[in-house]
Amino acid sequence: MSTPGNSVCEWKGFAVYWALAVSPAAPVAWSYPRPRARFSKLKDYVAFYPGRVACFVAGERAQPQAGRFYGGWITAEVVGPFKGEPGTGHW
Repeated sequence: MSTPGNSVCEWKGFAVYWALAVSPAAPVAWSYPRPRARFSKLKDYVAFYPGRVACFVAGERAQPQAGRFYGGWITAEVVGPFKGEPGTGHW
């Protein structure tokens, strides 16, 4: 179910948030219902926060990207540093 509120990405446009029916106040995913033209392929796709629901890539559970804002999926094959870790706030 959709949740109240939204945010804006300077590149992709406005995002809306989604929650599980059992916990409607806690977003677990987001989407861009009307992304800017350059990101039009994102329309109708939903991205999940791996720190809020179990997300898997080829059987490996993805770890959440550090920081409360980011929704990146970290697996053994992805090499950092990753934005959101201590000391990465300005790049």
